[in-house]
Amino acid sequence: MQSVFLTSNTSWYLYNFRKSTIRAIQAQGYSVVCLSPLDDFSLRLETELGVKHIALPMVGKSTGVVQELKSLLFIWRTFRRYRPVFVFNFTIKLNLYGGLACILLRLPFANNISGLGTAFIHDSWLFRRVRQVYSWVNRHARHLFFQNEEDLAVFRDTGLLGATPLTLLPGSGVDLEHFGVQPLPEGDQVTFVMIARLLGDKGVREYAGACRLLKAQGLPVRCLLVGPLGVSNHSAITEEEVVAWQGAGFLEYRGATDDVRPVLSESHVLVLPSYREGMPRTVLEAAAMGRPAIVTDVPGCRQAVVAGETGWFCQVRDEQSLAEQMIAVIGMGAGQLQAVGEAARKRMECTFSEKVVVGAYISCLNGINGKD
Repeated sequence: MQSVFLTSNTSWYLYNFRKSTIRAIQAQGYSVVCLSPLDDFSLRLETELGVKHIALPMVGKSTGVVQELKSLLFIWRTFRRYRPVFVFNFTIKLNLYGGLACILLRLPFANNISGLGTAFIHDSWLFRRVRQVYSWVNRHARHLFFQNEEDLAVFRDTGLLGATPLTLLPGSGVDLEHFGVQPLPEGDQVTFVMIARLLGDKGVREYAGACRLLKAQGLPVRCLLVGPLGVSNHSAITEEEVVAWQGAGFLEYRGATDDVRPVLSESHVLVLPSYREGMPRTVLEAAAMGRPAIVTDVPGCRQAVVAGETGWFCQVRDEQSLAEQMIAVIGMGAGQLQAVGEAARKRMECTFSEKVVVGAYISCLNGINGKD
């Protein structure tokens, strides 16, 4: 059976965000192989989705030449052994390394630009070189998928595209049946939740700072934080920081979860003060369940929310701005919060169904392999 590869810097990402794509590819008659670092979701990819998982020796935050070359060589050897008919790369490092390996082996591939990431948020000699290589790799891809217009504009304006065919998608889409509408929690206390990988670039510290300010004012509020610790990334939050936040009593850390629906059900508003996103999945999932969101006014986040209709904006890297918006939400009545949540759900139904996203990937795969 012909194989199709999906690559990512975490198995968690492939399991949580690409489950429906994997099943759709399998329905086309291909075997699916997932290439990603070993984590708690690697085995679940195999046992629940029936894919073959190959553990990729990669450290997300590493910039050491030797370690990075080892990762690239491993990818090249794996592709050479399996000779997949197509490769879908997700996340920047895999777009780069998976793309390079495909070019060397003359394998067709597509890169998914799910955000510009650390290489674009920060600037240094190294990150400028990364962007140059990224441009060269993307010019050899069969297709590029973007998740927001502003990232696409950055690539166009900086010459990172070339003539590669591209598609603008509504993020990774949302299963609107799985994420059904839930009533808002009752009572006077407002519950906020942030669901994200615990990275500085996601605005976790700003969220913690805003929660501290709210608690200091004695406001009726709960602040929840959900997401995996120990993430291998340049801007990872330390366990010591989270323990200190909990110990101070202004934030409740719930750990990581593979099902965000229960914590969204007990919350009124999602918060994501990220520095930049592709199309934030958690905002879309919350909206599908009838939950508005407070997000930063940055690329990706501003496409996920219609300010004043399905959520609200705060300023990036500014805990005071976030706290002020959270206080404004606390002052709203239950009816107003419910109306904003209903508008968020309606927008998901009109624009963000995952059927659109999965269909685009299958169309790309079939077009490359002559099934159109």
